[in-house]
Amino acid sequence: MANHIVKTGFVLNKWNEANVFVYLPMRSNWLGESVFFWLQGRFMTTSKRVQDRSSKKRVHDLEIVTEKWKIASKVLAVMEVLKMEQEMVIRVRDLEQHRTKINLPKPHKISDFLRKSPKLFELYKDQRGSLWCGMTKAAEDLVEEQERLIEENSDKAAEYVTRCLMMSADKRLQVEKIAHFRRDFGLPLDFRIKWVHNYPKLFKVVNSGDGVEYLELVAWNPDWAITELEKEVLGITEASGHEPGLLSLSFPLKFPPNYKKVYRYGGKIEHFQKRHYLSPYADARGLIAGSLEFDKRAVAVMHELLSFTIEKRLVTDHLTHFRREFVMPQKLMRLLLKHFGIFYVSERGKRFSVFLTEAYEGQELIEKGTLVIWKEKLLSLVGYRGKKKKIETFSDLSDLEDSNLIENNSENESISMQFEHEETMGDLEDALLVDNTEMEVGEVGKA
Repeated sequence: MANHIVKTGFVLNKWNEANVFVYLPMRSNWLGESVFFWLQGRFMTTSKRVQDRSSKKRVHDLEIVTEKWKIASKVLAVMEVLKMEQEMVIRVRDLEQHRTKINLPKPHKISDFLRKSPKLFELYKDQRGSLWCGMTKAAEDLVEEQERLIEENSDKAAEYVTRCLMMSADKRLQVEKIAHFRRDFGLPLDFRIKWVHNYPKLFKVVNSGDGVEYLELVAWNPDWAITELEKEVLGITEASGHEPGLLSLSFPLKFPPNYKKVYRYGGKIEHFQKRHYLSPYADARGLIAGSLEFDKRAVAVMHELLSFTIEKRLVTDHLTHFRREFVMPQKLMRLLLKHFGIFYVSERGKRFSVFLTEAYEGQELIEKGTLVIWKEKLLSLVGYRGKKKKIETFSDLSDLEDSNLIENNSENESISMQFEHEETMGDLEDALLVDNTEMEVGEVGKA
């Protein structure tokens, strides 16, 4: 642009006075167009991304919760892989094919990840030097406890799945998509094969012409067509003639404690809270996408879905899978970020998480179910003490079964250790939350 102006100035020097007045409006247009395109590019590249938020809008406690969840999800993924093996042992190199499920990005080594939780995983070598992994007695006990708790939670999980079907536009959802909510709803590992057939009075599996399996609603339950917000604010627990329709309920708001500029949005927030909206269980196919009523109903749907989950949080990728089924906007992330008093989006890692802010007090869930308490117990065993221990070598698998190593935890007295430091699932250091990179187990705080 600068070169263009210089060259133009050189030409102007040769023009007469009359031509100068002809050229000036042309130059003005060129400069105007340049400014216009620069501003257009500026506005197009500036979006309400999570990374663009002010640090004053970030909730440090919920970022820590996200880190703990990420570590727990990796550990649970390894345990689920081991459960599928006949002897609940597997070669570490075979775990590589499950790297995506474990969500452990390269260049992190799976063997290093396993070594950092010796209270849960035992490593040993066979005669050929191949590294194997199994679960400790403590981990096996946790697996049994989890299965029992999931069985006890099964009826409640079936209710939430049914209510998801009731909120959907066609009263059916793909089984594969519901599987995204398996851990969040407390569904068993055999969800697709067995569990979906355990409640024939609520839903059934149907096959489409293209081979896709759907879970379809069998019976509408009017008592379940009442939102969690209605139950909390209005105290309604039974339908008794109540039909899902227009609602006028304000959503609970909880802003970051260090965010001091809410007054600028006070009018907009108050206007949004007073606006009527359609119940998530009412037919929303007539709503116009992009309208105020459409967006507020979408907020109500997300509020209801998060209320169903065990930890009142979801991976945002999972929500986007249901935009068409739940009649939600295409730019769902923008809506979540806009209503940061109702939801909080964590940017840790490659996958974002959304929290229901009202459900948390600091780092703690206000109401903890049995599966949340179980996960906290699991996290208490994550991490390691002292130096890495020497990996024992066994002649074959039978030696492993006969040895006491599989019965003992990582603090086996027969293994010499020097305790130089301790690494456990304690509080996170502020410095750990500076960037958005993946964190290892050992980085999640010090006792």
